Amino acid sequence: MAGTKSFLAKPNEIEKQWWLVDASDAVVGRLASEIAMVLMGKHTPKYTPHVDTGDFVVVINCEKVRFSGNKMANKTYTWFSGYTGLRSETAEHRLNRAPELIIKEAVRRMLPKNKLGVDMLSKLKVYKGDSHPHQAQNPQPLKFEAVSN
Repeated sequence: MAGTKSFLAKPNEIEKQWWLVDASDAVVGRLASEIAMVLMGKHTPKYTPHVDTGDFVVVINCEKVRFSGNKMANKTYTWFSGYTGLRSETAEHRLNRAPELIIKEAVRRMLPKNKLGVDMLSKLKVYKGDSHPHQAQNPQPLKFEAVSN
């Protein structure tokens, strides 16, 4: 049977790009889903599920993100500290304490839950403010249409 063969990317054939995302006034969930797509590589025609075909993403101004609805007051983040009981804090408290964690956790939960997902998450760089240490990689600005609604 003569048919066309499917394209499967090989890890050494993939060229990674660097993208710069400004998170000012962006809704957290919508921003995270778009970033996850770029980290997985689904924005390119060379996407292969078992190969990390994604690009690097640098997020700046992470302290200026916003939540839709009443999530700023009602959403809670919980984690296990090693002691009895869980630690928890509201989204508003976390935004003041460590805004990088909000975006990093939202993106992490949208990536595959395996070793490949860990590698994809390591390509996400999140920073407060306008400056970042990746000027040498020359990240290109990346705009999303649905993020600012």
